[in-house]
Amino acid sequence: MELDLIDRKILTLLQEDARTSYAELGRKVGLSTPSTIERVRRLEDAGVITGYKAHIDPAALGLTMSAIIRVTIAGERLVRFAQQVQKIKEVMECHRVTGGESFILRVAVRDTQHLEQVIDSLVPYVATTTSLVLASPVKWRPLTVLPERAVAVPRRKPTPR
Repeated sequence: MELDLIDRKILTLLQEDARTSYAELGRKVGLSTPSTIERVRRLEDAGVITGYKAHIDPAALGLTMSAIIRVTIAGERLVRFAQQVQKIKEVMECHRVTGGESFILRVAVRDTQHLEQVIDSLVPYVATTTSLVLASPVKWRPLTVLPERAVAVPRRKPTPR
């Protein structure tokens, strides 16, 4: 599958506002509503669009503190840690990385006591280094999907709806 200019425009618009109606999306890219629906479904089936999410301010839920936790671990504990960290609800992101650490986590917590509890829940498995997030000049931004040339997307098995 190759992404053409219309596909890339659709991807950009959906990243900016995933709640945009198919009719509005079609108007913005110059397609009919049925053609737009077909394009979006094709992008979903190809695995280019992997989901739709609401961005929620953690502070609105009482989670006023963010932290980055770097985790160092080795051996057979890597798999166990990856499974365990999925159960910790405060973990917003977890990435397996190269370099001095094994994983980098972003967590949202109420306060330092809550952060301490989260760190303590990791300690039996790992060594941690924690940094408090003071500000986030870039919290999230859409991927740039308008390259100068066509992009080939590897095929994947369609997922059931």
